[in-house]
Amino acid sequence: HGLINHQSTVFLFDPDTGRVSAAVGGNLLTALRTAAASAVSSKYLAPEGARVLGMIGAGHQSAFQMRAAVRFGSFEKIIGWNPHPEMLSRLADTAADLGLPFEAVDLPQLGAEADVIISITSAFEPLLMDGHVKGPTHIAAMGTDTKGKQELDPALVARARLFTDEVAQSLSIGEFQHAAARGTILAADVTAIGQVIIGAHPGRGEAEVTIFDGTGVGLQDLAVASAVVELAKQQGKAAKVDL
Repeated sequence: HGLINHQSTVFLFDPDTGRVSAAVGGNLLTALRTAAASAVSSKYLAPEGARVLGMIGAGHQSAFQMRAAVRFGSFEKIIGWNPHPEMLSRLADTAADLGLPFEAVDLPQLGAEADVIISITSAFEPLLMDGHVKGPTHIAAMGTDTKGKQELDPALVARARLFTDEVAQSLSIGEFQHAAARGTILAADVTAIGQVIIGAHPGRGEAEVTIFDGTGVGLQDLAVASAVVELAKQQGKAAKVDL
C-alpha cells in the first residue's frame, strides 16, 4: 500500500471522566521516541570520549536513530552496515545532512571501530557477534520486540552489563530473551535504565561492553503524545471536534 510497516494511533483519555481527550497519529511519534530512548541510553552509558557511531540497519527508523544519537554525543564519524547494501544511501544522506563523514563497512570492522553501536533491524538471527566487538563499547539494540527476533550474539549479551526499558519484557520478547533462554543471564543481571538516570545505579562503571535493550513501552507513547498535544494547543495546530 506504499505505507511504512508500522502504523499506530495514540488515544489519550481524560483521567477524571474517562472520555477521549485526543487522538494523535503515532507513526512519527513512535519513530521519535524510539530514537530518543536509544540516545538517552548512549548519553548515560557510552564510553568516555566516544567518537565513532556505528549503525546496523538502514530502514525507516535508522535516520531518526542517527539524528537523536548525534544530539547527545560528540561523534566525528559514522560507519554503517545493512543486510541490503543498496539501502545504505539513507545512512550516507543523513550523515551528510548532519555534517559528518560516513563509511560503509563490514560487521567485523564496525564492531572493532565503533564506540557506540545502534542496531535497528528486523533480524531473526544474530548479526553482531561476540568476536566483532572490541574495546569499550555501548550497544543500543532497538530492533527486537517480538518472540524470536534477534540481532545480537547471546555470548555478547552474556559478557556485557545489561540495561533495558522494561526488564520482564526484555527477557520475554526483547533482545535478552535468547541469553535468558540459555540460562546465561538472569533477571537480576538486567537493570532498568531509569535506575541509572536517577543515580541509583552507577551505569557503565568498569564494564567494557554495555547493552541497552530498547523493547518499547506504551508509557513512552502516552508521555510523548501528551506533550505533543499540549504543544499543538499552544501553537494553534490542534483540531477540536465534538464527540
